[in-house]
Amino acid sequence: MNTLRPCGCKGVRTCLTCEKDFEIAKPSLYSQFQELEPWSYCVQCERLYAGWDTQEVQASHPEHDKSRGLPLPGIFVQEQFLSPDEGTHLMSDLDALPWAVSQSGRRKQNYGPKTNFKKRRLQLGAFEGFPVSTRYVQERFESVPLLRNFQTIEQCSLEYEPSKGASIDPHVDDCWIWGERVVTVNCLADAVLTLNVYEEQQAGKYNLDLVPHYEQQLLEPLLSPEQLASYKGKVLRIPMPNLSLIVLYGPARYQFEHAVLREDVSERRVCIAYREFTPMYIAGTDKEQGEAVRLKSQLFWTTPEAIKTH
Repeated sequence: MNTLRPCGCKGVRTCLTCEKDFEIAKPSLYSQFQELEPWSYCVQCERLYAGWDTQEVQASHPEHDKSRGLPLPGIFVQEQFLSPDEGTHLMSDLDALPWAVSQSGRRKQNYGPKTNFKKRRLQLGAFEGFPVSTRYVQERFESVPLLRNFQTIEQCSLEYEPSKGASIDPHVDDCWIWGERVVTVNCLADAVLTLNVYEEQQAGKYNLDLVPHYEQQLLEPLLSPEQLASYKGKVLRIPMPNLSLIVLYGPARYQFEHAVLREDVSERRVCIAYREFTPMYIAGTDKEQGEAVRLKSQLFWTTPEAIKTH
């Protein structure tokens, strides 16, 4: 069913509403992942330990033996990136802006250029920069060593509501236009990011074939096939505490798919995702094409007129 449904879903993407209205039987990702060996990430240890429940694994931190933990290069979690007051005000400011329906039960606020991943086409579109009320979040990235020189060229708020069965299916963020660091600020509720090794089933999917063009510039080298083999048959669970900052880069960003399961959404949650350009658009062959987007990405607007086209 490839037509756009009233709820915003299309194709294999579904929510509770269209599953009921159109009698769509969606395979349970939760059940599929339950068949794998679960490992959960401890933020303090920066290691994965056996277990599905991230809260239980985190609570047992004082007893963790790091020699028995499984490392995963390319995961960064900073708790309390925002204060409770900042989180409250940020959500109030975002909710004062228009939301648009998205897929899989989500709503979104998208500020960035128009992109066609399949045709690898970039257009400025209606992009006029970002809401000024969110400026301090981007500025705070400079206080995180991993995010030095990160220039946001897309900012996207995603709302997850349990009443809609909101989720996001396993995927790798596009590798043609979006750079190495995939940045998320999590608000309103704790959440979990679920990862599994990506095994190529379709050549060119996610534009991963472009990664070798800039692989030498990655902050964290990719895992060898032998190293990656130790993660196969496992499902990895990364906690995303309320008000935290999460960054995927290196192996975690390129060699694993990540998802948010509807079973992990127990209350309204909003994440703000930030994207940077790939090296080709920063200092490579496509630098000139990205110049207009870079200039707009330095703007922050306050007037309602600036959001009419979003």
